[in-house]
Amino acid sequence: MKRDFAALQGEFDLLVCGGGIYGAWTAYDAALRGLKVALVEQGDWAGATSSASSKLIHGGLRYLETYDFKLVRKALKERQLLLDIAPHRVWPLRFGVPVYADSRNGTLLLKAGLMLYDALAGFPGEPMRHRHFFKQGFSSRFPFLNDAGLHGGFTYGDAQTDDARLVLELVAGAMENGAVCLNYGKLVDWHEEGGKVCGADVRDMLTGSALKVRARQCVSTSGRWAMLSEQGQTWCRLSKGVHLVLPALPTREAVLLTSKKDSRVFFIIPWYGRTLLGTTDTDYRGAADQVQVEEADIDYLLEAANDYLMQAWSRADVIGSYAGVRVMKQSDDANPSAVSRDWELKTTANGLHHAIGGKLTSAREDAAVIVDAVCAKLGVATACASKGSLPWAPNRNFAEWVSESSVLTHGLGIDDESGRWLMRRHGARITDVFAIVKEAPQYAARIVPEVPLIYADLLLCARDEMAVHLVDLLRRRMPLLILTQLDAARLRHLAELLAPEFGWDAQRVADEMNACLI
Repeated sequence: MKRDFAALQGEFDLLVCGGGIYGAWTAYDAALRGLKVALVEQGDWAGATSSASSKLIHGGLRYLETYDFKLVRKALKERQLLLDIAPHRVWPLRFGVPVYADSRNGTLLLKAGLMLYDALAGFPGEPMRHRHFFKQGFSSRFPFLNDAGLHGGFTYGDAQTDDARLVLELVAGAMENGAVCLNYGKLVDWHEEGGKVCGADVRDMLTGSALKVRARQCVSTSGRWAMLSEQGQTWCRLSKGVHLVLPALPTREAVLLTSKKDSRVFFIIPWYGRTLLGTTDTDYRGAADQVQVEEADIDYLLEAANDYLMQAWSRADVIGSYAGVRVMKQSDDANPSAVSRDWELKTTANGLHHAIGGKLTSAREDAAVIVDAVCAKLGVATACASKGSLPWAPNRNFAEWVSESSVLTHGLGIDDESGRWLMRRHGARITDVFAIVKEAPQYAARIVPEVPLIYADLLLCARDEMAVHLVDLLRRRMPLLILTQLDAARLRHLAELLAPEFGWDAQRVADEMNACLI
């Protein structure tokens, strides 16, 4: 994956502006159909909300309470498809749901909801089907939860991913199929001829150069930046979601809980050897590029979790945090949590298509609708082809590939947990990581002891994943900046290690390091 600003010259069938999950799926789908595609992103791939999610591919059990059955069925269908076509990228994750004496939803109501969830998923097999446990069985499965007043609970199946890696793989797939994809390429203005959009001015944020990209069809997948226009403000509502990163708990399963303060659902999720706690759901009216984790967000999440934990978390336990902004369809509901997470395609009089709202889980199907609309305008009859394997999926029996890859990682001195995450992060490209370790065995070591990410992985990301800045590598190519607290000395070590890959001089090393400390 290499940046090539000059490749944006010429005329394209489709120009997509916005390199989050919706832009990436749209570009990938359109390229698979044989369209000449350009995708531009003003920052880094997945640089905003698409790297700030709960990292889940799920149907959304809580949406059953608002009777949004259509959305849940759609998301569950996509969950199964992604598990099938991309087992390296999307993997099963079971959730526990405790039932206490004072729980808002009792055993019978939860049982009914989980039976409906299974039914909407097409009655899945054992890994996804729900199970009931009495108090002792549930408590032994989740020993970190307070068992005072516990009646029992349930477990059910959903799935997990690394959101930023998913976006990156889709961008890589689009490029492999002929798309021109450029990060740090800012849309300056749309162009019209005869009242119809025909392209845009795009500026290279690295050099300041600008050029006019011509396209027969244009799509905006700009997420929260849609709110910068008056039109976008009539279409969209923004909600901020915050997650905290905390120490690992003794489980490989997640937990779905309900805040005793306001009855909101939140999650405790294992991720990269740590725990994700989230999320909040509050209206957001601030600047699109200044989304922050506030003190009140941290207090809310810690209080919500500590109502259930045997051993309370404090602020000193918080390792990292991040905030994202959901885009939802405009609504008069007072509570953001009551607003539908479904998606909508808007096409204005000038022919510009806008993706509004949506979910990480259902973005593939929504992108197919976008490309269908584009193809209809272009007179192209090619059907959606994004239901096949993702570009980095091993093209063989997955269980056998995992077994053989595990043997190879062990033989190269890579610890088992780091090896497991290498498979999830790189899929079939794991052989490129192996090649680096074979040349320099010291790069099989973890970057920091507590997190299952190794130096060879970092070097591959630097060499072949279109990273521009150190923060691109340490936040999105691998989420080190939120999984551990990197001090100035550690950041300088990493920046100096990577300097030869990027041609950074001493001043640039200092600048890149300091940007990660902000």
